[in-house]
Amino acid sequence: MDLTTLQKSLHKEGQNPPVEKWNPAFCGDIDLLIKQNGQWFYMGSPIGRLPLVKLFASVLKRQQDSYFLVTPVEKVGIQVEDVPFIVTEWQQENEFLVLQTSLGDKLVASPDNPVELRFNQAQQTWLPYVLVRRNLWARLHQNVYYQLIESGVESKHSIDGKSIDILQVFSGDYPVALGYL
Repeated sequence: MDLTTLQKSLHKEGQNPPVEKWNPAFCGDIDLLIKQNGQWFYMGSPIGRLPLVKLFASVLKRQQDSYFLVTPVEKVGIQVEDVPFIVTEWQQENEFLVLQTSLGDKLVASPDNPVELRFNQAQQTWLPYVLVRRNLWARLHQNVYYQLIESGVESKHSIDGKSIDILQVFSGDYPVALGYL
């Protein structure tokens, strides 16, 4: 069976497989790593076939702070340095901020795909992350982040009784925080 046939058998009507419904027995860890930059590695070598990476990403599941590739009959652990996806493109469609990952996932920043600031240990700074699907998050690529900062507006917020300045853009009425000032 080739990758295209396998992918079609797992996907119905353009949707990702229902991994949240699959709870097979844990089969152990495999040597698969998603690096901080979003590149996927198997046994220390980069996976160069984008269709294979997309297939793996479609059966990716996160439970607590652990990541797994799952099928209806098996579950294997993998390593993720930060988050599994990177937002590499953006555009404004009407009034909405549309983000796209390096694997082609498109989403609109909204309460369904919230954006939150998290402290990134590797870069020692606060960065925006967006929910892609099923408890799987993406970090905004540095280029996307800087492009959005150019159109950001300063806003005052009260957090735990303290006044904080935040740089943000909007997706419709949804505020997208880009950083603390």
